[in-house]
Amino acid sequence: MKQLNPAYGHAVRETVSGSPFFRHLSMTIRELGIGCAVVDLAVDTEHLQAFGYVHGGVYAAAIVDTAAFWSVFCELAEGTGITTVDLKVNYLAPLRTGKLTAAGKRIKMGKTLGLAEATVKDVQGRLVAHGTSTLIVLPGFGLEGGKALPPKFL
Repeated sequence: MKQLNPAYGHAVRETVSGSPFFRHLSMTIRELGIGCAVVDLAVDTEHLQAFGYVHGGVYAAAIVDTAAFWSVFCELAEGTGITTVDLKVNYLAPLRTGKLTAAGKRIKMGKTLGLAEATVKDVQGRLVAHGTSTLIVLPGFGLEGGKALPPKFL
Protein backbone atom coordinates (compact mmCIF):
# COMPACT_ATOMS: atom_id res chain seq x y z
CA MET A 1 0.00 0.00 0.00
CA LYS A 2 1.21 3.48 -0.83
CA GLN A 3 2.21 5.82 1.98
CA LEU A 4 1.23 9.50 1.74
CA ASN A 5 4.16 11.91 1.92
CA PRO A 6 3.55 14.07 5.05
CA ALA A 7 5.01 17.10 3.24
CA TYR A 8 2.46 16.62 0.46
CA GLY A 9 -0.40 16.37 2.97
CA HIS A 10 0.76 19.55 4.71
CA ALA A 11 1.11 21.45 1.41
CA VAL A 12 -2.36 20.37 0.24
CA ARG A 13 -3.96 21.32 3.59
CA GLU A 14 -2.34 24.77 3.40
CA THR A 15 -3.23 25.31 -0.27
CA VAL A 16 -6.84 24.17 0.02
CA SER A 17 -7.55 25.77 3.41
CA GLY A 18 -6.20 29.06 2.03
CA SER A 19 -8.43 28.99 -1.06
CA PRO A 20 -11.17 31.66 -1.38
CA PHE A 21 -14.07 29.22 -0.81
CA PHE A 22 -12.52 27.79 2.36
CA ARG A 23 -11.61 31.23 3.72
CA HIS A 24 -15.12 32.52 2.96
CA LEU A 25 -16.70 29.66 4.92
CA SER A 26 -14.10 29.68 7.76
CA MET A 27 -13.30 26.06 6.89
CA THR A 28 -9.97 24.22 7.22
CA ILE A 29 -8.68 20.73 6.58
CA ARG A 30 -7.22 19.63 9.92
CA GLU A 31 -6.19 16.09 8.97
CA LEU A 32 -5.56 14.43 5.63
CA GLY A 33 -4.60 10.86 4.90
CA ILE A 34 -5.26 7.91 2.67
CA GLY A 35 -8.91 7.03 3.24
CA CYS A 36 -9.62 9.78 5.78
CA ALA A 37 -9.94 13.53 6.25
CA VAL A 38 -11.05 15.83 9.07
CA VAL A 39 -12.53 19.23 8.24
CA ASP A 40 -13.41 22.01 10.71
CA LEU A 41 -15.82 24.88 10.13
CA ALA A 42 -16.17 27.78 12.58
CA VAL A 43 -19.86 28.73 12.59
CA ASP A 44 -20.57 32.45 12.26
CA THR A 45 -23.53 34.62 11.26
CA GLU A 46 -22.90 34.16 7.51
CA HIS A 47 -23.65 30.43 7.93
CA LEU A 48 -27.13 30.99 9.36
CA GLN A 49 -30.45 30.90 7.51
CA ALA A 50 -33.41 33.19 8.28
CA PHE A 51 -34.48 31.15 11.32
CA GLY A 52 -31.08 31.52 12.98
CA TYR A 53 -29.72 28.00 12.39
CA VAL A 54 -26.84 26.77 10.22
CA HIS A 55 -28.11 26.53 6.64
CA GLY A 56 -28.39 23.02 5.17
CA GLY A 57 -26.05 24.01 2.35
CA VAL A 58 -23.27 24.57 4.87
CA TYR A 59 -23.66 20.96 5.99
CA ALA A 60 -24.12 19.46 2.53
CA ALA A 61 -22.36 21.56 -0.09
CA ALA A 62 -19.56 22.58 2.23
CA ILE A 63 -18.47 20.32 5.04
CA VAL A 64 -19.93 16.88 4.13
CA ASP A 65 -18.89 17.16 0.47
CA THR A 66 -15.43 18.43 1.45
CA ALA A 67 -14.66 15.76 4.05
CA ALA A 68 -15.87 12.95 1.77
CA PHE A 69 -13.93 14.34 -1.20
CA TRP A 70 -10.60 14.65 0.61
CA SER A 71 -10.94 11.20 2.20
CA VAL A 72 -10.76 9.73 -1.32
CA PHE A 73 -8.33 12.16 -2.98
CA CYS A 74 -5.09 11.12 -1.30
CA GLU A 75 -5.01 7.58 -2.66
CA LEU A 76 -5.36 8.68 -6.29
CA ALA A 77 -2.34 8.68 -8.59
CA GLU A 78 -0.50 11.99 -8.89
CA GLY A 79 -2.07 14.27 -11.50
CA THR A 80 -5.46 12.62 -11.04
CA GLY A 81 -8.44 14.33 -9.48
CA ILE A 82 -12.04 13.62 -8.62
CA THR A 83 -15.33 15.42 -8.54
CA THR A 84 -18.62 14.71 -6.82
CA VAL A 85 -21.25 12.80 -8.81
CA ASP A 86 -23.90 12.74 -6.10
CA LEU A 87 -24.34 13.69 -2.48
CA LYS A 88 -26.85 12.43 0.10
CA VAL A 89 -27.13 14.20 3.45
CA ASN A 90 -29.21 13.50 6.54
CA TYR A 91 -29.68 16.53 8.78
CA LEU A 92 -29.88 15.22 12.34
CA ALA A 93 -29.80 18.28 14.64
CA PRO A 94 -29.88 22.08 14.29
CA LEU A 95 -26.97 24.29 15.31
CA ARG A 96 -26.72 28.05 15.92
CA THR A 97 -23.12 28.61 17.08
CA GLY A 98 -19.83 26.84 17.66
CA LYS A 99 -17.77 24.65 15.41
CA LEU A 100 -18.60 21.79 13.08
CA THR A 101 -16.15 18.94 12.57
CA ALA A 102 -16.60 16.47 9.74
CA ALA A 103 -14.74 13.17 9.64
CA GLY A 104 -14.57 11.84 6.10
CA LYS A 105 -13.94 8.17 5.40
CA ARG A 106 -13.44 6.39 2.12
CA ILE A 107 -15.79 3.42 1.92
CA LYS A 108 -14.71 1.99 -1.47
CA MET A 109 -12.52 3.12 -4.31
CA GLY A 110 -12.73 1.58 -7.76
CA LYS A 111 -10.99 2.47 -11.01
CA THR A 112 -13.49 5.19 -11.94
CA LEU A 113 -15.87 5.65 -9.00
CA GLY A 114 -15.39 6.06 -5.27
CA LEU A 115 -17.80 6.06 -2.35
CA ALA A 116 -17.17 8.02 0.84
CA GLU A 117 -19.06 9.16 3.91
CA ALA A 118 -18.78 12.00 6.39
CA THR A 119 -20.09 12.38 9.91
CA VAL A 120 -20.52 15.92 11.23
CA LYS A 121 -20.39 16.67 14.95
CA ASP A 122 -20.64 19.80 17.07
CA VAL A 123 -18.19 20.76 19.85
CA GLN A 124 -20.06 18.56 22.34
CA GLY A 125 -19.58 15.54 20.05
CA ARG A 126 -23.27 15.44 19.10
CA LEU A 127 -23.90 13.98 15.63
CA VAL A 128 -25.63 16.75 13.64
CA ALA A 129 -25.37 15.42 10.07
CA HIS A 130 -24.29 12.37 8.08
CA GLY A 131 -23.72 12.09 4.37
CA THR A 132 -22.45 9.88 1.59
CA SER A 133 -20.87 10.91 -1.68
CA THR A 134 -20.10 9.18 -4.95
CA LEU A 135 -17.03 10.58 -6.70
CA ILE A 136 -15.71 10.08 -10.22
CA VAL A 137 -12.00 9.86 -11.08
CA LEU A 138 -10.74 12.48 -13.55
CA PRO A 139 -7.24 11.85 -14.94
CA GLY A 140 -5.29 15.08 -15.47
CA PHE A 141 -7.54 17.03 -13.08
CA GLY A 142 -5.07 18.26 -10.46
CA LEU A 143 -4.85 21.11 -7.99
CA GLU A 144 -4.45 24.58 -9.47
CA GLY A 145 -3.35 27.97 -8.28
CA GLY A 146 -0.92 26.84 -5.64
CA LYS A 147 2.81 26.44 -5.48
CA ALA A 148 4.42 23.25 -6.72
CA LEU A 149 3.60 20.35 -4.44
CA PRO A 150 6.06 17.79 -3.08
CA PRO A 151 5.75 14.20 -4.35
CA LYS A 152 2.46 12.64 -3.22
CA PHE A 153 3.81 9.28 -2.07
CA LEU A 154 6.94 8.13 -0.24
